Amino acid sequence: MGLIRVVSGTASAPTPMASYDAALAAAGVHNYNLVTVSSVIPANARVERVGVAPDLGPPGERLTVVEGRATVETGRAVAGLAWARAPDGPGLFYEASGSDEAAVESRLDEGLEAGKALRDWPFEDEGRELVAAEAADTGYTTALALAVYGESTPLL
Repeated sequence: MGLIRVVSGTASAPTPMASYDAALAAAGVHNYNLVTVSSVIPANARVERVGVAPDLGPPGERLTVVEGRATVETGRAVAGLAWARAPDGPGLFYEASGSDEAAVESRLDEGLEAGKALRDWPFEDEGRELVAAEAADTGYTTALALAVYGESTPLL
């Protein structure tokens, strides 16, 4: 059975990309090349919230992820993932981001319900990861929540 780890991080830095990289470091996945997928959970996977990823392989390799991400210069950065699964079966993630926690939570709920309505699966198991951070006095702040599928694989 495969493992999907849910990780999250927040960070501030002088540029948007630097704050994103620092948030990836806070989540433990900054040394990988992320490949985003469309959010379907395989039937043979389990989802586990871990906060910070363990060592998932050599630097520079590929990690498959679903990503909720927000970067702001002022205000709040809010990112989230919600998921639902059939018992011992497939499922789906839904990601959302913004600057208001209630609005992000609402979009997570609405998106997940819409995705469930498209599938004839008996959804029962649900979860959520929501992360928020106030913008730093200078620079940019990123909040992110990631579902990381398995371990890294070589790019070359």
